[in-house]
Amino acid sequence: MLDFIKNIEGDKAIWAVVALLALFSFLPVYSASSNLVYVVGNGTTGGHLVKHAFLLFLGFGIIYGVHKIPVHFFKGLSLIAMPIVLVLLIFTLAQGTTIDGANASRWIRIPLVGITFQTSNLAAVVLMIYVARYLSKIKDKVVTFQESILPLWIPVFLVIVLVLPANFSTAAIMFSMVLLLCFLGGYPIKYILGIVGVGILSLTLFILTAKAVPDLFPNRVDTWISRIESFANPEDTEADYQIERAKIAIASGGVIGKGAGKSVQKNFLPQSSSDFIYAIIVEEYGLLGGFVLMFFYLLLLFRIVVVANGNHSVFGKLLVLGAGLPIVFQAMINMAVAVELFPVTGQTLPLISSGGTSSWMTCLAIGIVLSASRKYEVQENKNVDVDEANPLEILSGQL
Repeated sequence: MLDFIKNIEGDKAIWAVVALLALFSFLPVYSASSNLVYVVGNGTTGGHLVKHAFLLFLGFGIIYGVHKIPVHFFKGLSLIAMPIVLVLLIFTLAQGTTIDGANASRWIRIPLVGITFQTSNLAAVVLMIYVARYLSKIKDKVVTFQESILPLWIPVFLVIVLVLPANFSTAAIMFSMVLLLCFLGGYPIKYILGIVGVGILSLTLFILTAKAVPDLFPNRVDTWISRIESFANPEDTEADYQIERAKIAIASGGVIGKGAGKSVQKNFLPQSSSDFIYAIIVEEYGLLGGFVLMFFYLLLLFRIVVVANGNHSVFGKLLVLGAGLPIVFQAMINMAVAVELFPVTGQTLPLISSGGTSSWMTCLAIGIVLSASRKYEVQENKNVDVDEANPLEILSGQL
């Protein structure tokens, strides 16, 4: 263990925040898993806790392994991974998996170990690295929109179009993060606004097509619409059951909460150990616990910005922002859903919620951020990459 700790490199604050969040996650996961055991009849609380521990152990193995990779290697890896991701997304969507009559083409099953893998999570990380690579490549050039269509926007839209039918919220987050990264990378704002228009038009066409041919994507558009209607007019729908239970949990938690494991709403709230785990945390640890948890995510955001600003290469800056910002953004969305500031999205709370591939891809992104934060990386690769020619260069004045 001591040898392992000695070999840890990169930003120590990020390591500390990630470790604290992971350690804390055992309490709410163990508590909320009673819903799966006594209500759903799935396994035992101890079994769910062991599974969570195993997934986190593998996740930290991913962080450790990835953070040892020199940051400039991710440029080439993104080129290799992008076609693989597209093939996986096509395969996942083509399965046509249906759960209770609804299209749930989000997962593929790994045969030997029986684990389901959500390919959109991997696609999100790979896409951000790919976009960071392109933006760093054109940093000193005057780029036209036509020149960027094939190398940038075609891959972006292919990934998002393949994710959209089964997972609108993930596709929307990916699209938003790509636009934000393009803005930070100095891509012309007029082109970004044009892409926003194309995105809105494409989404409208998709919805109209899905409405015209209901069997093409069963119930997906109806689910989106019902969630938005439930958010806008909660008194007029029955789809707000989860939100109502979440609000009851938060309200009953008070300032200091009921105490660890004493949540009542975990027995009534669906997805209490994943999508709505923040409500259970506030019920058990109160507003104080909820704000402390939010503080740690904001601290993680602060350290991500510090690492990005301190990196000496444009690719390193953009890579850190592209890999790190979506983690905090997803956490804020999860919390916002629990307090009804945002429609139900199905996004988990990073490093806290139970789940496999979601936590692994979060760990992959954290490993990438830590790789870029290694102090010797700049010196070691100073002559390897043209992006590192000027150590005082700031990312287009945006950071």
